[in-house]
Amino acid sequence: MRQALRLFALLFITGTVGAAESGNVTLDRYLESRLRESGIPGLVAMVVDHSGPRYTGAFGAQDVAGKIPMRADTIFRVASMTKPVTSLAVMLLFEEQKLGLDDPIEKHLPEFASPRVIEAFYPLDRSYATRPAVRPITVRHLLTHTSGLGYGFSSLTLAQLQGEGANAKPLPNPLPLLHDPGSMWSYGESTRVLGRLVEKLSGQPLDEFLRTRLFEPLGMHETAFVVPAEKLGRVATVHRWTDGKRVEIPNGSEVRSPVQGDGGLNTTAADYAKFIALFLNHGRTHDGRQLVQESTIVLMGRNHIGGVRVRLQEAAMPALSAVFPLGAGRDTFGLGFQVTGSPAVKDMRSPGSLSWAGIYNTQFWIDPEKGIGGMLLMQYLPFYDKAAIDTLLGFEQRVYQGLGR
Repeated sequence: MRQALRLFALLFITGTVGAAESGNVTLDRYLESRLRESGIPGLVAMVVDHSGPRYTGAFGAQDVAGKIPMRADTIFRVASMTKPVTSLAVMLLFEEQKLGLDDPIEKHLPEFASPRVIEAFYPLDRSYATRPAVRPITVRHLLTHTSGLGYGFSSLTLAQLQGEGANAKPLPNPLPLLHDPGSMWSYGESTRVLGRLVEKLSGQPLDEFLRTRLFEPLGMHETAFVVPAEKLGRVATVHRWTDGKRVEIPNGSEVRSPVQGDGGLNTTAADYAKFIALFLNHGRTHDGRQLVQESTIVLMGRNHIGGVRVRLQEAAMPALSAVFPLGAGRDTFGLGFQVTGSPAVKDMRSPGSLSWAGIYNTQFWIDPEKGIGGMLLMQYLPFYDKAAIDTLLGFEQRVYQGLGR
């Protein structure tokens, strides 16, 4: 089952009505075929330009067991696609001179004073030795994932430290660092700390700050940490591949995520497109209001990690995630976004494009040079499953091939 909406039918790509229909058919057929071949339960795909969505396609099922078709307005758990939103919240406080990018985080959150780096780990009893970090963690380190903070699912050391099942134990708080701040790129809890920073400096709960300062001005009325009861019927069901079989994880009676800076938002493709369009419009909303300074938008898209490069993260918990991300060894990182280096494949996003993703295989990119963005929202585990990534790459290539028509 599928539903495709032709919002101006790719006219921004093709320039003619006939070619626009051809572009729609190309994307529709490709995505339909991918679902048939891959077993992906369902997805919503979108192409965005400065004025909003220009292609929306909804394919497959929102809920396989319930036989509910995917809809363009299906609500997705976008998980770590929360991170760029929190990063932008930090930059609003930067504009107000409430923080500096090179402020040690301990200036604002004293519990992060004197960070320590794991020097040795002893798997037999899951003990470890640490040493003092050579420098403090800064706001910039947190925005670029170079703080040394990690996640258990993408670090074998932290996964062993945490344990599984009956042997599981909470990770230490504050978490010991995987490496010295600024020395390399490691995906982890950095943006969760930034969420606490936003609350400390604004005096507001994070969800309230995001709602009043970003979501309401952008018209993102479907985006929140909690899905209202009247919208629960539109929430996509999460699936997990286990031993080659697709297992459904029921939604339950409510969809409520912890309010944290590094994950938890629920949203629709059309809502998140407004966030993407903000960057394509140099910080202006759809009605022309300058919500974010243009200089801030430019600053967020620059390389802030120097000669360091995004590096491949370990599949420490394969049921949750494969190795990731694309662009490892080549891409850099801005303030909240992965920044594309030299493209590895023809007909792909331009150098300097911004992107990130969520663990349930939700992906987006923003290409300021070409003036477009794209999004592919799925709802299953593990993250970076080959079928999901192949579908993303094929979708992206067909979008860019359309630019040349």
